[in-house]
Amino acid sequence: MTGDRVEEQRVQEAVRRHVRTSAFAEAEKVISFVLSDPQVQEVRAQIDAAETQLGLELRGRLQPFQDRYEQAVRDGLLARLTRVCPGKHGRWGRICVLDDGHETSMEEPHWGHNSEGRPIAWVGSAPDD
Repeated sequence: MTGDRVEEQRVQEAVRRHVRTSAFAEAEKVISFVLSDPQVQEVRAQIDAAETQLGLELRGRLQPFQDRYEQAVRDGLLARLTRVCPGKHGRWGRICVLDDGHETSMEEPHWGHNSEGRPIAWVGSAPDD
């Protein structure tokens, strides 16, 4: 009886994995379909342009935060890095270099550089990928 129960649990776990994998694959297809829509791409381009423009406007005032972040990464200053804002969009190469809590204390959007090295500012955050 124990062997039958183990086999049943193994089969149930395999079914759960299959259902989960199928659900993720279907979600990826839907997301890809939506993101490929020309109107969605146009909106994304407009958002990118606005975020880049705001990033450039804030650069003069906020560049020292980027410099401090880069030095902390170079020198391995973990204590300084733990005080950096957790706001990031890993998929797009964005890391906010402002201090944690800046949204309320400084009332600034997230600010840093994108994966191409351009200054960028954005509102909101997403979990890192």
